[in-house]
Amino acid sequence: MASLTGKSSLVAGILAAIGASVCCVGPLVLLGLGIGGTWVGSLTAMELYRPFFIGLTLLFLGLAFRKLYLVPPVCIPGTPCADPNTRRRQRLTFWIVAILLLALLAVPWLAPLFY
Repeated sequence: MASLTGKSSLVAGILAAIGASVCCVGPLVLLGLGIGGTWVGSLTAMELYRPFFIGLTLLFLGLAFRKLYLVPPVCIPGTPCADPNTRRRQRLTFWIVAILLLALLAVPWLAPLFY
């Protein structure tokens, strides 16, 4: 089985975080946009799967961290992979995405502070 690249690990982490927070963030966003109805309450049915999605998010963030920091890159000289600026941009992107994902995961615990 092929290993995940840093980019695909981040994308998978984003999708898992969205899955983990759809039960809590989804209704808040929809109500904030003025969209309501009884069906909005059915989004909380995803709460049961939240721990699974949190685990997946942390797993994929860990895989991306491993790829960016612990595994030495194998690059052919002259390719974009060999450019240190590329690696720096990838790491910066990782930290921006990681902070946003962790904030998204923390919404259910922090939301009661705002209402």
